[in-house]
Amino acid sequence: MPVTTINGSSVHVDAEGFLTSYDEWTPELAGSLAEAIGIDLTDRHRAVVDFLRRDFVERGETATLRRVSTVGGFPTKELFTLFPTKPAKKMAYVAGLPKPRGCV
Repeated sequence: MPVTTINGSSVHVDAEGFLTSYDEWTPELAGSLAEAIGIDLTDRHRAVVDFLRRDFVERGETATLRRVSTVGGFPTKELFTLFPTKPAKKMAYVAGLPKPRGCV
């Protein structure tokens, strides 16, 4: 896997730039990842990211947009506002998780 440096941290990424090692992610890195895709993290963004990371530990895969909405309690419309255009992909990217299954 390729290694890249983000905000002074060396991290392993896949061909699309998603982190491949769960333990390399930090909350500070999330801010840098978000900034790279034009998002200024708010407490609400961080709440979504926290849910995704907890859910990943429990299930072993990145939550889909539907799961974030139904289980996490974040309305889909809000997710599109927080992470415009491709929310599932962007949420996973900022959370340092693999792209959700079925996400193109």
